Amino acid sequence: MLLTITTTYHPATDLGYLLHKNPGRLQSFDLTFGRGHVFYPEASAERCTAALLLDVDAVHLVRGRQESGGDSGMLGQYVNDRPYVASSFLSVAISSVFRSAMGGRSTERPELAHTPIPIEARIAVVRCRGGEPFLRRLLEPLGYTVTVERHELVGPLPNAQGAVYFTVAIAGTVRVADLLSHLYVLIPVLDDQKHYWVGDDEVEKLLRVGEGWLAGHPERDTIAQRYLKHRRSLVRDAIARLVAEEESSDDEDATPAARDAEEAGLEQTISLNEQRMAAVLAALRTSGAASVVDFGCGEGKLLRLLLDDKQFTRIVGMDVSHRALEAAAERMHLERMPEKKRARIELLHGSLTYRDARLARFDGAAVVEVIEHLDPPRLSAFERVIFEFARPRTVVLTTPNAEYNIRWPSLPAGRFRHRDHRFEWTRAQLQAWAGSVGDRLGYHVAFEPVGPVDPDVGPPTQMAVFTRQGADD
Repeated sequence: MLLTITTTYHPATDLGYLLHKNPGRLQSFDLTFGRGHVFYPEASAERCTAALLLDVDAVHLVRGRQESGGDSGMLGQYVNDRPYVASSFLSVAISSVFRSAMGGRSTERPELAHTPIPIEARIAVVRCRGGEPFLRRLLEPLGYTVTVERHELVGPLPNAQGAVYFTVAIAGTVRVADLLSHLYVLIPVLDDQKHYWVGDDEVEKLLRVGEGWLAGHPERDTIAQRYLKHRRSLVRDAIARLVAEEESSDDEDATPAARDAEEAGLEQTISLNEQRMAAVLAALRTSGAASVVDFGCGEGKLLRLLLDDKQFTRIVGMDVSHRALEAAAERMHLERMPEKKRARIELLHGSLTYRDARLARFDGAAVVEVIEHLDPPRLSAFERVIFEFARPRTVVLTTPNAEYNIRWPSLPAGRFRHRDHRFEWTRAQLQAWAGSVGDRLGYHVAFEPVGPVDPDVGPPTQMAVFTRQGADD
């Protein structure tokens, strides 16, 4: 049972500080079911790989089954895949051997522990009930590039009915803590088995390790069911609490009306919201887009403008907040809208940081005053979702210009325009980020001001228009 973690972050050997394991020596650990060994097959400034190898005690497994009264047949006890494929044994080893790393702690590199870095994890063999499609549905929404190699069984294997075996590699720019948390939860979900009793404490463990990503995952309910061994009472409890977490997140991340009112009141003197919407609409019209998705559509202000323009024949509004979508439907009177007009628009619940096949093949996309509500570590996931996976021909993005904030006397120094903003960029910061995204993911970027341009600090809102290179293909 082998897991490797590789990074090309420079210097790559900082991976040792993040994992709390010295690249220069082999370290072994006693586990209840065998031994775990951590070593580094390669360790240079350019590339570093840490390996976790599990040596599972097959006799211990047999004794455990005998004590629990299971697997009475001798062949089923001694001949099975448990010592060789990634399973809950590996999850337990990850949480034990990499405990500090999984908690996001690093004494030597505290800032790096909170920084997404280029990283690849490879599982030598994992059993997946549901095959490759299910495997991808679990991993790709988290922003990973997934590579799989299928393995066929030679001869029958007890207790392997319906199982498919893969070598799996996932790559992305993520925090090491997030990678380990994803693996910890999802490996036994792929396997759909656990080697130990699942009780109430497993619900707490799932919610703790899944905090920040599980509540909004498209396969949330299936993950909970498999992780909790299909114990209905535990699954119901977990899902109810995850739904409550998502709704709480809606309050925070979906720019609720009460908080929006503060920002709108601040900007009212120059009618900035109307100018912003008009600028985005004009950019989408100029692009020639017929199909448009509004990421983070909120209560539908831009959707109404798009719907009134017959150039846009297919319009989708997506938001993480159920309540915002309900408000958008109500404000646009969707229930009473003429059938022909209603057929042009669709509202979807979803997240900007999870890959979603429903969002592909659009001509244009709008991301209006949304990006600043994302935590900086989630920006890399956002970039991949929009520019790599959805990949519209044109993306129109607006965000506040932090330099302009000094022109509002009512805004205290150092304070953001909206209480939920995680950051506000200067013009140079937006241009650096957008230029980097365009270079990496094949987009040309142009920048336009929105609102009155101050000769010293620029416009109150800055707009980036991304045009996919080779968009006519």
